[in-house]
Amino acid sequence: MPLVRFDLIQGRTDEEVQTLLDAAHRALVDAFGVPERDRYQIVHEHPASRLILQDTGLGIARTNKVVVLTLVTRPRSEGSKTRFYQALCRELEENCGIAPSDVIVSMVTNSDSDWSFGNGRAQFMTGELSPPR
Repeated sequence: MPLVRFDLIQGRTDEEVQTLLDAAHRALVDAFGVPERDRYQIVHEHPASRLILQDTGLGIARTNKVVVLTLVTRPRSEGSKTRFYQALCRELEENCGIAPSDVIVSMVTNSDSDWSFGNGRAQFMTGELSPPR
């Protein structure tokens, strides 16, 4: 159930974007145990001049392959977040040729009552869906 927004610099092919999305989803399944069909991904592409992604003084070099992920998700343990960061970097490097230095992640936490999956209903609140454990 994480809603994942990807901000990318324009220039990837449709196949490259699909490979990236698949790799990120595998990392979510691995780290958070989300079901395979619990997949909500949105891609935004920007001209290079519209993304300024520096390194907060950490000395991290970035390239035009940089990927910014923003996850809206229910609360997760620090351990599962760490597993996700590691799994994501591994997947993106192995399958997309994206260096870990080009991966930026931010998680925004919300609660079960903040989700509606359609039809004007809050399915976790109505019992149509069981909240993940």
